[in-house]
Amino acid sequence: MFTVCALYHFTRFDAPDALRAPLLDLCRAQKITGTLLLAQEGINGTVAGPRAGIDALLTHIRALPGCDTIEWKLSTAAERPFARMKVRLKKEIVTMGQPDVDPRASVGHYVDPADWNALITSPDVAVIDTRNDYEIAIGTFEGAVDPQTESFREFPAWWEANKDRFHNKRIAMFCTGGIRCEKSTNYLLSQGVEDVFHLKGGILKYLEEIPAKDSTWEGECFVFDGRVSVGHGLVEGPHHLCHACRSPILPEDRQRPEYEHGVSCHLCLNETSDADKTRFRERQKQIALAKARGERHLHADVPEDS
Repeated sequence: MFTVCALYHFTRFDAPDALRAPLLDLCRAQKITGTLLLAQEGINGTVAGPRAGIDALLTHIRALPGCDTIEWKLSTAAERPFARMKVRLKKEIVTMGQPDVDPRASVGHYVDPADWNALITSPDVAVIDTRNDYEIAIGTFEGAVDPQTESFREFPAWWEANKDRFHNKRIAMFCTGGIRCEKSTNYLLSQGVEDVFHLKGGILKYLEEIPAKDSTWEGECFVFDGRVSVGHGLVEGPHHLCHACRSPILPEDRQRPEYEHGVSCHLCLNETSDADKTRFRERQKQIALAKARGERHLHADVPEDS
């Protein structure tokens, strides 16, 4: 059983490049895999490994400048959910493309999972899911607005085009672990929206703490690791990943005639060319050869949060 740790923290790193090598060396020594992102605005990532190794990593991160109050969420996976360890330098730890957005300055009101249902069922509250379209497709909160964005970069433009819909409404937003809402609530505050709220700890914390019988969550929550989705209690969900389009699909979807492992599914069969499919088949061949050697091919990794 592997311990999965999702974490993020906004703080000021004057030289994030100097933090990269020690983090990578520690993770490799502790047999931790996954991805950590470093930028001048902080750290973000999801990693997995033995519990003692995760504890050692968290001790290291808490000692970084401004990270003594970092929060994280732990869950488990039956199989190693990442093939390798990556520590990457980025301009942003979650990409919104708005240089003036600074969650360290101000964010919306945090709402604990225990209080979330009462807030979002209030008639004067509009609930907005800030995640990407393929994430929302497998689960969201009852009554939530789907911006139908393919990446978080599109959120500011979507808001500008749709803000009149939410006149005289309080805005409640949520995302997987909370990081996107740190930026989206700061952005809305900068646009003059006064009553902005977001789910503390994100969907993952809600599913961890709220029993299914009391839940307003519908479906599964997409996660950016080999589990693909989780449900209440953070139990692994039924979804697999189409390695052609990176969309989550159900076991029955793999029985459909459009499905070819690693090459296509019903969602992407007509979205790729014959040349693409030939390339995907070669990739699958290399993945199978790596598996036969007892290795895991680097392209078997799942996508990063965006």
